Amino acid sequence: MDPNPSHNTTKTTTLGPQSLCMEITAMEAHRVVVPPARTMAQKLGSRLKETFFPDDPLRQFKGQPARRRWILAAQYVFPILQWGPNYSLKLFKSDVISGLTIASLAIPQGISYAKLANLPPIVGLYSSFVPPLVYAVLGSSRDLAVGPVSIASLIMGSMLRQEASPTKDALLFLQLALSSTFFAGLFQASLGLLRLGFIIDFLSKATLIGFMAGAAIIVSLQQLKSLLGITHFTKQMGLVPVLSSVFHHVNEWSWQTILMGVCFLVLLLVARHVSMRRPKLFWVSAGAPLMSVILSTLLVFAFKGQRHGISVIGKLPEGLNPPSWNMLQFHGSHLGLVIKTGLVTGIISLTEGIAVGRTFAALKNYQVDGNKEMIAIGLMNIVGSSTSCYVTTGAFSRSAVNHNAGSKTAVSNIVMSVTVMVTLLFLMPLFQYTPNVVLGAIIVTAVIGLIDIPAAYSVWKIDKFDFVVMLCAFLGVIFISVQDGLAFAVGISLFKILLQITRPKTVMLGNIPGTDIYRNLHHYEEAMRVPGFLILSVEAPINFANATYLNERILRWIEDHETEEDEKQQSTLRFVILDLSAVSAIDTSGVSLLKDLRKAMDKKGAELVLVNPLGEVMEKLQRADEGQDLLRPDNLYLTVGEAVAFLSSSIKAQSTSHV
Repeated sequence: MDPNPSHNTTKTTTLGPQSLCMEITAMEAHRVVVPPARTMAQKLGSRLKETFFPDDPLRQFKGQPARRRWILAAQYVFPILQWGPNYSLKLFKSDVISGLTIASLAIPQGISYAKLANLPPIVGLYSSFVPPLVYAVLGSSRDLAVGPVSIASLIMGSMLRQEASPTKDALLFLQLALSSTFFAGLFQASLGLLRLGFIIDFLSKATLIGFMAGAAIIVSLQQLKSLLGITHFTKQMGLVPVLSSVFHHVNEWSWQTILMGVCFLVLLLVARHVSMRRPKLFWVSAGAPLMSVILSTLLVFAFKGQRHGISVIGKLPEGLNPPSWNMLQFHGSHLGLVIKTGLVTGIISLTEGIAVGRTFAALKNYQVDGNKEMIAIGLMNIVGSSTSCYVTTGAFSRSAVNHNAGSKTAVSNIVMSVTVMVTLLFLMPLFQYTPNVVLGAIIVTAVIGLIDIPAAYSVWKIDKFDFVVMLCAFLGVIFISVQDGLAFAVGISLFKILLQITRPKTVMLGNIPGTDIYRNLHHYEEAMRVPGFLILSVEAPINFANATYLNERILRWIEDHETEEDEKQQSTLRFVILDLSAVSAIDTSGVSLLKDLRKAMDKKGAELVLVNPLGEVMEKLQRADEGQDLLRPDNLYLTVGEAVAFLSSSIKAQSTSHV
């Protein structure tokens, strides 16, 4: 039968042996055409472009003269050249204000996070000086404030402590931290250069919510050592070992330390609450950590707090970052740990930095290039590892303050860096009496915002499986370890993806009365089956991973349909229609599946009809269909409505001719 007859929409056919009557309109059929022929090189080029260059970064060079192309290339590599020529005094005033504001937050946080990573406090300040300068030149975000972050600091400290003691082998521990930072930067920059940024997408939103919340709790529990004044504290990170250590050393608790810790913790939390309730008062929470450091330092100095059990930072070296390229270790027994630590901290810090940058870019309606950000953050860490800095990225708390303070460009990072430089050169003696308990309170206040209960509830409402993934990440971090909890959650997420690939959804379609629309029978109550037809929709690519399952599932659909027809004494099954509209790809196993189904239908005296195979699918089916078994004109249609209409017409014509 020719699927392209010349009659128009005039004929109405009624089907159904009992009282079931459905109006099916015979309409003009449209041919399913094969996509235009392309060479193997063209197909490969198109696939590679969509995989690695979906943003088409070279489109801006098209039609441009040679000189303009060189300028555009320089601006692409160094974004500062793009906005720098148009920079004005008005923008500078805004950036100075925001830069000084985030510096007031970065200085105490830098010292605190370095201690969290079991590194000397001065390394935290070094890491707030050089990396922001590198990012200001290479980064594409106007709001990202660069520096150490709590989660990466915690992971680095806990992983490196497995093979080196930060107290007994302080030099070795620092060497491993700097080497891990180098490998983190190398990995991050490589992802950007090779356009492999999609790898970090395996950290789903649900995984990150659970991981961040669990890590925030672990970080906060670690601060009990400082907040309670405990001297002998566990080196483990789990919830049970930490609480056990706390209550086994009650005799070491210092009431003076606890009193000071509670007072400053309440002060910082109140300041944070005020700024959250009234965003215009952002400077309250931004300045609170530095004011707490100044005030607590004066109190300890005035009352000789170290004589009453309050531990202090001690003397910090003055001067700018010393070079550290000679401390990097690229061989030896610790190389495996260094690479592993760099990989984990690199992924975590990269994910956080890009997510923060895109969040604030969306608020200001500009674009952030993910691959350029990876290169910028990666080179920032490579340079940092050679200048006594450990792993850094864009922190949410500092970036939020930067945004609220009115930052216009990356110059705010330069202002912050200059402020830190002045501190390193002239103000380091002032931190000698800064109590560790205040640094612990600053860390707790900073990480408490990572526990996002509304987001967790939203995940529960939307997707229960995602909630399980989130819960696994959360519990894994708390009860096992930070890196193992993250790996466990990623593993469950990958299992979910594999489950969706290997067990694709197939649904039975029915007709919406009075239309030629066909929808899921279990979704639309008004949808009705068409007697003699089994209409199925496959809603995933067909490949070797799911071909066997789809074969079994479709045959089971057919058996169930035949059983129901026998019970209801309805007409026998004449056609099995497969709607391939959602099948975006197929491989040789998928083609074999359709051939096997064709043979199975022939044995049952029914016909297999294909509807709307897409370009790639149609092309492969045509190549494989040498005997014209799959793609016969009377078994290939553009829509389910056309297929049912014309096949119904042929059934009626055959029954009329027999009469």
